[in-house]
Amino acid sequence: MATINTPQARYSTGAIILHWLIAIAVIVNWRLAEAAEGLERPAAAVYMDPHKAIGMIVLVLTVARLAWRYMNPPPPMDPGYAAWERYLAKAVHGIFYFLLLALPLGGWFASSSFGMGIDIFGLFTVPALPVAENPALGKSVFELHHTGGVIMILLVGLHIAGALKHQFLDKNNELGRMIPGLGKR
Repeated sequence: MATINTPQARYSTGAIILHWLIAIAVIVNWRLAEAAEGLERPAAAVYMDPHKAIGMIVLVLTVARLAWRYMNPPPPMDPGYAAWERYLAKAVHGIFYFLLLALPLGGWFASSSFGMGIDIFGLFTVPALPVAENPALGKSVFELHHTGGVIMILLVGLHIAGALKHQFLDKNNELGRMIPGLGKR
């Protein structure tokens, strides 16, 4: 495998910051949703209210990340990657971006179907979308949202496994591209 240690090999500082903020928010949101699983409404709200707020923050961060990516293209992949690795990496990233937009928007739509806005940690409320109240539709969208969340967490595991494979088996300093201070700049 070829090793990349050129200045272009690292992601930009903005991309790194947005990547890690989104990654932390996604993992925290997964844990909040897991903690609420099976609880009745008053107890579940303790976990789901911050879950919804963080979801809206993920939406904003993802839009910022996509804008940043448009203005600051990512570094090229290691030319030593097999074609299937390139394809899988592009597919996983594409699905990530889709889910990072679709999950918060779906959650917002589902909440709106119950006539509810989204409280952002008591600072302000994101109003409900202008949709008719339809709890049955909201429940169906929440079920799709849950399925999308499971897919997201599976992809996070695949993403981590791929990065570790490239770092430790291929020894191409893949983690140095996204972890500050780990690789050559």
